[in-house]
Amino acid sequence: MVILDRNWRCRLGEIDIIALDSSAARPAVVFCEVKCRTGLGFGHPLEAITWAKTRKLRQLAAEWIAQCGATPAAIRLDAIGVVLLPGHPPELTHVRAVG
Repeated sequence: MVILDRNWRCRLGEIDIIALDSSAARPAVVFCEVKCRTGLGFGHPLEAITWAKTRKLRQLAAEWIAQCGATPAAIRLDAIGVVLLPGHPPELTHVRAVG
């Protein structure tokens, strides 16, 4: 994937990562939410991505597309969970097409 934008903000909120995934037959602009935790006491970071957060990510994606004047062939919503436990390497989980 090629990163198009990071921490993009507008009046509605923020998108953590916007990327172009051209690995498939139909290239997609990917809007990605990243959640990070330093422990699992409150659950895995991906558990924090609720239905409401996914809906907000869709709205933000539409706003980004409108502002950039882009006409992507496809869009996709992804999520990345990062767990940073002391003394361990970071654990990343990438979930494609969450919404």
